[in-house]
Order: sequence, then C-alpha cells, then structure tokens
Amino acid sequence: MKRLLSVVAAGVLLLDPGPGGKTGKGFQDGRTAGVELAFSKIVISGNGAKGGKSDGYQIKRPCWYEPGPDAGEMLKTQEDVRAYWFRTNPNGTEEEFEKFLKQFKDKIGQPGRWWTPAYNEADNRGRACWGGLDPFVWVPPGSTPPSGITLAELAEIARAALTVPEPTIKLNPDAKSYVNLPTWVWLDDLGETRRSVTAAIPGVMSATVTATLEDIKIDSGTDARRAEVRQQCGTGGRPYVKGGEFTCGVRYLRASVDQDRKVYVLTVTTVWPVEVEDNVVPFQYAPVQAQAQRDVPVGEVQSTVRP
Repeated sequence: MKRLLSVVAAGVLLLDPGPGGKTGKGFQDGRTAGVELAFSKIVISGNGAKGGKSDGYQIKRPCWYEPGPDAGEMLKTQEDVRAYWFRTNPNGTEEEFEKFLKQFKDKIGQPGRWWTPAYNEADNRGRACWGGLDPFVWVPPGSTPPSGITLAELAEIARAALTVPEPTIKLNPDAKSYVNLPTWVWLDDLGETRRSVTAAIPGVMSATVTATLEDIKIDSGTDARRAEVRQQCGTGGRPYVKGGEFTCGVRYLRASVDQDRKVYVLTVTTVWPVEVEDNVVPFQYAPVQAQAQRDVPVGEVQSTVRP
C-alpha cells in the first residue's frame, strides 16, 4: 500500500491517465474483452474497434512501460502534488519531500523522458504485473527500457481490440425447406467488409491492423449423405434470384424429422484475414472468424397418386 501511495504522488499517469484512462477500453467489457487499458496513453481508434464482436485475442504481455513526460513536465507534476504527498505521508518532512523531488530536478536539461507503467486490465495478471514495475523510469533518447512497449506490442493491442460484425443469416426458403430443394444462403446487413483498428501513442508511434472479409463457410449441420453444400459464396453469400444459378447454400437430401429438435442446425462462418498495415511488424495473425446459426426444419414433399 505504501508503494501505491508513492506511485500516486509521483506518477503522473495515476493522476492524469490520458486518452486510455484508468478504465479505457479497447472495445467492450465482458468475458470476450481482448484489451482494457489502465493508466495508458494509448489511443485506440478505427471502425473495427466498435460495433462488432471480438474473438477474444489476448496480448501476450500484461503490463509495460510507455513514454511519458519530459523532465520539466514531470518535475512540475510532482511539485503540484506537494499537499497530496504530505497527506499520504503524515510523518513526512520538508527535507524528505525535497529529497523525493531531487530525482526529478536532476534530470532537468538532460535529453530523454520519463517512462511510466500501464497494464491490460482484461488480463487477470495485469494489475500484479503493473505493481511489480517501478512508478517511473528515466530513458535517454532513442532507447527503450526493459519492459518498454514496442511497435510489435502496439500492433498486438490493436489486434486485441479488433472486432468484426456478427453475421445474420438469410435463407430461401426461410421458414422450412424440403428434401432436394435448394436452400439459398446469404448474409443480411453485413456492413463494411474492411475493418481496421489503430493503436497509437500520440506523437510517438502507431500500428494499424486491418481485417478484410474474404469468404464465408457453410456447415449444413449434418454429413454428405444427408446434405449437399455449395460453397461458391463470395463474401456475403448469394441472395435468392428466381431462375438464378444455385452456388451458395445447402440441398438437404433427407428430412430432419429424426434429428434433435427435428431440425438441422446450419452454421455460417465469416472469415476475415488480418494484416498489419505497412508491414511494421514481421508476423501475421490468424484470421478473425465469426459465426451464426439457424435452425432448418426439412420436410418431405408429399405426393398423392390417383388411379
């Protein structure tokens, strides 16, 4: 607890967290949150950071140092918390406070800046990791301290904040299909098929990841003996067109009366390959995938033979 109080008194980010903020979120709360910034200057932006669903990608390191204020800014901040310092150190003396300030005064006129810690609150290791870091580290120009954030890690944060829309399945026929009748499949109200997220430390560095919808995959909910699947769907499936060629959907070969709940469960998966723009980091991410399901009851056409 004593260290935490000294961090509050000495660490500018605890008093003025900046764009990320104490509970700044990459995109959402909940169990699928991939990143939730705490005490961070990182700004997350882009159409892929909202309005969709995350695949739960987690960044590898739960805490890190970020570039913070220069020597003059840091000294002013610490001088401004004099009253707070004495309130949290009731037995402290003026001499002790001046000794505390000396570490900041000694850096005036020197090239470099203070780096301060931040962490990912969506990772249950984050707060403990952050608590193990020093409240501030002086770093010369062009250097990165141990545990300092890198461009690759910034790209990871952007990737963790990336969301894609959940697909909404449209079928024709819609309410019920029949044996040997083509069931056309497409997606409704898909929105933008290119989603990007930028994670940036303003004025220092940034990384952007982009996901582009490439394909959809159809799972009929049964095997090839009971269903024929057509997978030439493009990015959004094929809306039904009277007299059109059936290239995307399912032709069920047997009725669903013997299935659980008497339906087949059709699944559509959208596939979004992910790239890091400008190749700022030398690795690739696995595609983001999103799924939706529809129950498809399949009956048999009854025919009457008359003599």
